Amino acid sequence: MKNYIETEKERILAELFDLLRIPSISAVSAHKEDMYRTAEFLKNKLLAIGMDTAQVMETGGHPAVFASKTIDSKLPTVLVYGHYDVQPVDPLELWESEPFEPFIKPTPHHPEGAIICRGANDDKGQLFMHVVAMEYMIKNGKLPCNVKFILEGEEEIGSSHLEAFMEENKELLACDVVLVSDTTMAGKEMPSVMTGLRGLAYFEIDLYGPSRDLHSGHFGGAVVNPCTALCEMIASLHDENGRINIPHFYDDVEEVSESERAEMAKVPFDPERYNQNVGVDYVTGEKGYSTRERATIRPALDVNGIWGGYIGEGAKTILPACAHAKVSIRLVPGQNPHRVNEMFIEHIRKIAPRGTRVEIKPNHGAFPYVTPITGRAYKAAARALSDVYGREAVPVRGGGSIGVVPMFEKILGQKTILLGFGLDTDAIHSPNENYSLAQFFRGIETIPLFYHYYMEE
Repeated sequence: MKNYIETEKERILAELFDLLRIPSISAVSAHKEDMYRTAEFLKNKLLAIGMDTAQVMETGGHPAVFASKTIDSKLPTVLVYGHYDVQPVDPLELWESEPFEPFIKPTPHHPEGAIICRGANDDKGQLFMHVVAMEYMIKNGKLPCNVKFILEGEEEIGSSHLEAFMEENKELLACDVVLVSDTTMAGKEMPSVMTGLRGLAYFEIDLYGPSRDLHSGHFGGAVVNPCTALCEMIASLHDENGRINIPHFYDDVEEVSESERAEMAKVPFDPERYNQNVGVDYVTGEKGYSTRERATIRPALDVNGIWGGYIGEGAKTILPACAHAKVSIRLVPGQNPHRVNEMFIEHIRKIAPRGTRVEIKPNHGAFPYVTPITGRAYKAAARALSDVYGREAVPVRGGGSIGVVPMFEKILGQKTILLGFGLDTDAIHSPNENYSLAQFFRGIETIPLFYHYYMEE
């Protein structure tokens, strides 16, 4: 495989750059045609590498690309999922160059060079690793099982049409395991398989007080101030130990076993580097858990935005008529976002002070997800990574959410392996998104080994 990569490296990068140049921003309607251009590009590439079929399919939103390669109908089938849509590029002035004009440069984290471009990592670069690996296996007669691809164009906007699409195409997407590279590894020299994702419940709170803004001199101290009241309500949502202070919130939380916590603790963690990376000098959270555990295997409630009253230049002495906040809750296995929605709404209504009126609007959500480390596919992924990186791969949990992953289990009845090669320094969703060349090529090298070991297990 290394010889193949070395021989084809320039062509592989040129093709990836062509894909990266298409501005497939799913959130912006002006890029609708770019979404179809990207889907057609991927369909044509999948046909060119030797897939039996490849087609662009309508979903009700942005199109999806489906492809398949059958070696023997009696053999297992791996379904490869990826997404070709990308985040908007704002703020444009912070980019070193044009966001959709990829180039390679050394960076402090990747002296060997990294691809700088929107989508370099998330998810075009990682998606393309699977395309190249499949090309290698087909051309060299090394594909040991059947493979399908489903590549969507709405992951960055919530995959709102994918569930219905999957329900309608259950038989087409039928498989034995789902393989996804849209996540990160524990470190550049620390191979890991992500075995869990947190879910999500998201809300907007609107708290209303007086019928209009009031003069704070005339009414301050006599009328409930919605801004003050909302701050007090939000402050009450955590107790003195950092736990979420909503009745019955933890009833459904599945505790991670001590043995798995011990495995995850094998991943080196440098508190000083962590603090420096995020620009803080102190961390906090739920008592009894490490920083990494707080951000992965435990629930978290955060205020994503809060506003109200006068925020312009100078002073304006008012008592605001209303205040607003956006709140997200990250969920862990066992928790159901719909049940959490009900709990949160009931609790916020209960603690809203007399003299106010509260409205709570639930937004998009996602179920949490976990894959056991004892399964055939996990073992295959861990062995493949260990071969390429020269050290034992470890399980890690992710703090983010990928809404489609629980859908695969719900609709197709199959587990997902999260074999991601991104790093926490790759600036995904930010200006100057980048992807290490070393990680890109190691990913291509690892994927065929996953198939090999999967069929050995």
